[in-house]
Amino acid sequence: MSKFIKDISGETPNFETYLYVKDFISRYQLNIEIISKALKAQVIEVDTILKFHDNNESKKKSHFEMTYTSIIKLDEKVKDKNIVQKIVLCDVQKEVFPEIEKALLSLLHISGYPNVKFLKKVDFEDLYNKKFN
Repeated sequence: MSKFIKDISGETPNFETYLYVKDFISRYQLNIEIISKALKAQVIEVDTILKFHDNNESKKKSHFEMTYTSIIKLDEKVKDKNIVQKIVLCDVQKEVFPEIEKALLSLLHISGYPNVKFLKKVDFEDLYNKKFN
């Protein structure tokens, strides 16, 4: 598997917003989106997109987003779409998510929010089973 950060962004428009966000960053939520596309036979590009943002109506917001790309080559024996789906949505994510989480936390910390932690661990196996079983 090859993997890399395709895009990473942290935006805090001004000092007032920074001070406001620093006080209310505990309201921010982490959203995860997974998009995949076939590149060629048995090769798939998997984009894991993380967005850390505030869903409140406040105009003072910071925005943090990262797209992490994994390129996987499937064994030629793997033909079943359900197996491919589990590999993309579960197996790949379990392998790469610790790196993704570390990179996003680094972005947050160097953006001026050193105390941010993700307390809840993402259980991709459980999420997959709830959605498809």
